[in-house]
Amino acid sequence: MLDDIRHKARASMEKSIEHLRHELSTIRTGKASPALLDVIHVDYFGSKVPLKQVATIAAPEPRLLTVQPWDKSIIGEIEKAIQSSELGLNPQNDGSIIRLPIPPLTEERRRDLVKVVRRMGEECKIAIRNARRDANDRIRKLEKAHEVSEDDGRKAHDEIQRITDRFVEQVDEIVAAKETEVMEI
Repeated sequence: MLDDIRHKARASMEKSIEHLRHELSTIRTGKASPALLDVIHVDYFGSKVPLKQVATIAAPEPRLLTVQPWDKSIIGEIEKAIQSSELGLNPQNDGSIIRLPIPPLTEERRRDLVKVVRRMGEECKIAIRNARRDANDRIRKLEKAHEVSEDDGRKAHDEIQRITDRFVEQVDEIVAAKETEVMEI
């Protein structure tokens, strides 16, 4: 029972870390990355679909992304979706491919992005702490129902705290690495 609780808590914390990594991959660092366009959804025959489901996205150069739609008729929709996003990119359409030059980030924009990175890290820590709280609540219920001894419950609480501390450290490392990447010129 306690092993199951620990396993579920660890799995939940791992999902939080993976979500953080995915979210951070969409933050622009001045280098072209196809993950930057993961947030773009295109109107395709009346429904919103992710850009990567209707086009090939590539980074042929460090400061350039290319978007090649599989269906040339939606190139205008893709262009509109990119322009209306908060990425600050100006698409250049030549009829068959869209080029997205990635402008260098200003110092002010870099500082703003660092704040966003820190906020995402804090949200991840909150999710990890929530997983810890849920696990501890389940352990307390087992203790009250006399399904586990107080000593085993205390050991389980300590183990959950150690797991939480490791995941919080991991979040700090991921956030620090992303901050360094964002501030790099």
